[in-house]
Amino acid sequence: MSRIFPALGLLGLTAACALPPEGVSEAALSRYDAAVSSLGCTIVTEPDYLAAGIQTGLTREQLLEVTAYKLSSGAAERLPDGGIKLTTGACA
Repeated sequence: MSRIFPALGLLGLTAACALPPEGVSEAALSRYDAAVSSLGCTIVTEPDYLAAGIQTGLTREQLLEVTAYKLSSGAAERLPDGGIKLTTGACA
């Protein structure tokens, strides 16, 4: 399985902003949390992003923006080997 290093590198560019992504509703944020929770609270590989996209209905770009938002707001943390882990809600 390939890691998502290039995509996660882009997250650093947008992670400084702690506002929810434009055009992403609170319901979509909740679907994101539920999707990542169903994946063991982590998104690491391309299949993880694909599964989260199917479950949430968000585009790949929106998934990356929500992930950056979660990181910048403290609701997620970067994993040492790549990827992220949610740290709130069911994943706390």
